[in-house]
Amino acid sequence: MKMAHTALLINIQRFSLHDGPGIRTTFFFKGCPLHCLWCHNPESQSFRPQVMHYVERCSGCLACVSACPAHAIYAKDGIVETDGSKCITCEKCTDICPNNAREISGKPYTADELLKEAAKDEILYEESGGGVTLSGGEVMSQPVDFLEDVTRRLKGRGFNVAIDTCGYTNYANFERIMPYVDVFLYDIKFIDDERHKKFTGVPAAPILDNLQKLHDAGANVNVRIPVIGNVNADDEELLRMCAWLKKNKMSSCKINLLPYHNTGSVKYGRLRLKYEDELMVRPSDERMNEIKRMFKKQGFHNITIGG
Repeated sequence: MKMAHTALLINIQRFSLHDGPGIRTTFFFKGCPLHCLWCHNPESQSFRPQVMHYVERCSGCLACVSACPAHAIYAKDGIVETDGSKCITCEKCTDICPNNAREISGKPYTADELLKEAAKDEILYEESGGGVTLSGGEVMSQPVDFLEDVTRRLKGRGFNVAIDTCGYTNYANFERIMPYVDVFLYDIKFIDDERHKKFTGVPAAPILDNLQKLHDAGANVNVRIPVIGNVNADDEELLRMCAWLKKNKMSSCKINLLPYHNTGSVKYGRLRLKYEDELMVRPSDERMNEIKRMFKKQGFHNITIGG
């Protein structure tokens, strides 16, 4: 018997109001080719399962140290530490912890399982005009056969389907799923290639090229711009975005300006990662309204802060 194809998810969020129209169920897939410094879901970046350690729950009983067959867990100065390079995600430490201080991020789901999860809130979609959003991580980095199967079956059930994407993929992958997608929630962070590389690890050009192709193909695209103080919230970069969008005939697209927040910063410690919180700041409400007025002055009228 052939093994079912699966994909890793970090979360299934119900009653979501910010990932497309209406009330939605959002599937957060694990794995992303970008490593944005401001990422609020750092556990979504790796394509492999990871152990997250909730230090505030840890009693220091050291049961996890004894249980770890890879000797990846040890005590240092009274604090339980984990060597991620040795961890084999066997889940022995998560199973034995009496305080749920350790958990695995990354659970495999089949397409059948995702369809069942989506169907649980079908009545909410019907009443609110909502549906299902596939997010990440980067959903377009998942195996395209799996992604095509899931989107096709969701659409076959009559669900509104949204794809939340950074756009960094082979355009042929978009072509495979486009017939089944109602809206693409498409992030752009920079137009400048070097700044994009500096803050995300990859160039902007392929992302912008895919956005242009999607729009030219008639896809429904909402452009989402994360606005991060000290990173891309300067007039020069924002006006560069306006100019690029106008040049590519996207002035009528819905634009969402998303102010930076650091609510995910605590997750970095759980993964033994450093968060560059001293660099980035949340733009003030006044600054966000200034940016909205700037876009309107440049000819963009379907523009919203947040969402």
